Amino acid sequence: MRYTPAGLPAIDVLLEHVSHLEEAGLERVVKATLKTRALGDLAKTISALPLGSERQFEGFLATPNQTKSVIFHLTQIQPIS
Repeated sequence: MRYTPAGLPAIDVLLEHVSHLEEAGLERVVKATLKTRALGDLAKTISALPLGSERQFEGFLATPNQTKSVIFHLTQIQPIS
């Protein structure tokens, strides 16, 4: 975890998504890894989660200035129900 110049806790992590779905009548395994950023209390929550934890994440996608990569910015974390 790091701190922004304004003193907010911040953390950059990789989130991995895995799901199974049907496409064109065949089962498909979908995997994706997202660069993810959390600020404030969410950064503290993420830093306390054990590696491999399963949660539901909500947020938005943005591209940093002058890059083509996408970062998932977290706005909410919930247990999987």
